[in-house]
Amino acid sequence: MAKGFIIKSIAGNYSVYSDNKIYICKARGKFRKENIFPVVGDDVEFDILNENEGFITKIEKRRNFLFRPTIANIDQALIITSLVEPEFSRGLLDRFLTVIEDSNITPIICLSKLDKTDKNKEIETIKNEYSQLGYKVIVYSAKDKRGLKEIDEVITSKRSVLTGQSGAGKSTLLNALFPDLELKEGDYSKALGRGKHTTRDTTFYFHKGGWVADTPGFSSLELKMNAIRLAAIFPGYNAHFDKCKFRGCLHINEKDCCIKQLVEEGSLNKESYENYVSFQTELKEGKKVYTKKR
Repeated sequence: MAKGFIIKSIAGNYSVYSDNKIYICKARGKFRKENIFPVVGDDVEFDILNENEGFITKIEKRRNFLFRPTIANIDQALIITSLVEPEFSRGLLDRFLTVIEDSNITPIICLSKLDKTDKNKEIETIKNEYSQLGYKVIVYSAKDKRGLKEIDEVITSKRSVLTGQSGAGKSTLLNALFPDLELKEGDYSKALGRGKHTTRDTTFYFHKGGWVADTPGFSSLELKMNAIRLAAIFPGYNAHFDKCKFRGCLHINEKDCCIKQLVEEGSLNKESYENYVSFQTELKEGKKVYTKKR
């Protein structure tokens, strides 16, 4: 019996890393019968069949789990968010932060494509706003290497996942960190206003005592928490949740709401609050609600 963790999954074949070796493993049929499916990041026990193959016999309890991308046991999620091409979207960033917070994973905001914009004042505003909410924010360019050292330091000795919208630059960042990978990089479509998917599978890469996972990009993300949970974990709201007059305040129609007061004062961003309200409407109506893009 050996122990390891899944670094890649393709069509029922799981690449399990154990003692500096990689075994291609299948999962025992009992998992399928119990409707349990191994995912990338799972810590597992497996029987070794030969020097290259094995069978997964046990999946350890997961300490956290992301539904999309499907990955488990992560220390931190680097949210790759483009400043341009596609344009920065506060709504999408707030959505990623909310989903990752709900999964009990530490989010790190990485604003990409610094080399393609000269909007320094806007960038500084975004960075300051989210930093004041308690998030680590890194502004970088994978092309001219600015900010890469900070990212390199953040991912050392950690299990990290790169996530974010299509075309934001996840594969470009990995190529900058791992020059030998030569991953295909996506182009930005000006006609569609979004990037193209280039990563098809979630894969972990070893890096300085830690692991970094690339994931397929996407443009939308489903919210799966309830209304009160959203009110408590939305970016910046957790620190003030217990200051509202009413227990379980949803920060919309209630009186003496601390969050609404902070928004009115300008201490919390108004556009993010509008995103929050649209997220609550989405949970209530069961369909995505779009806020006006700014």
